[in-house]
Amino acid sequence: MCLGDERDDAHLTGIGLTQLNIQVETAERQYMVFFDNVKLPADALIGEAGKGAKLMFEGLNSERLLAAGAAIGLGDYALAKAVAYSKDRKPFGKPIGSYQALQHRMAQAKAQIEAARLMTYNAAERFDAGEDAGAHANMAKLLGSQAAVAAVEAALQTHGGYGFDRDYDVVTLWPMIRLLEIAPINNEMLLNYIGEHVLVLPKSY
Repeated sequence: MCLGDERDDAHLTGIGLTQLNIQVETAERQYMVFFDNVKLPADALIGEAGKGAKLMFEGLNSERLLAAGAAIGLGDYALAKAVAYSKDRKPFGKPIGSYQALQHRMAQAKAQIEAARLMTYNAAERFDAGEDAGAHANMAKLLGSQAAVAAVEAALQTHGGYGFDRDYDVVTLWPMIRLLEIAPINNEMLLNYIGEHVLVLPKSY
């Protein structure tokens, strides 16, 4: 959970924060939040009493879409760097982008990104229309995170050893992109959701 350091203790009675040492370069800090006999007034209730879990899970669809969008944007950026470098790098007189081994890897990542983009747009349209977007939002986040990983791996492979030089801004992308396969929900749980709620298979966990 992300919270700023400035807080009104009068409104946080019973809430404790412990900052996490997350090794991913982001603009915000991450905290573990502890609730100890926290009491709220009746007018703080959101939605219907006893239906909080359902409301929370429905609200997470927008988070899935946000993660999918972030993954696609980062994937686009990583792939663009790979393409530009592959056109410029000519160790034997011809650009390395002419080599099929690199072309195919980048082309595969591009196809994955575009498929994820279409799924994300479809899920967003459903969400905006007030429809049940759970399945599509989960699939969008799954496909987006996988596409982003494929793109950054293509960029690292294309750059070779330079991909691990921070000045080239490729390896710097890896932690955040890889994190998107784990957070805000790991891809295994997304697959569980698709299996149970889309394919109507028995619950697996």
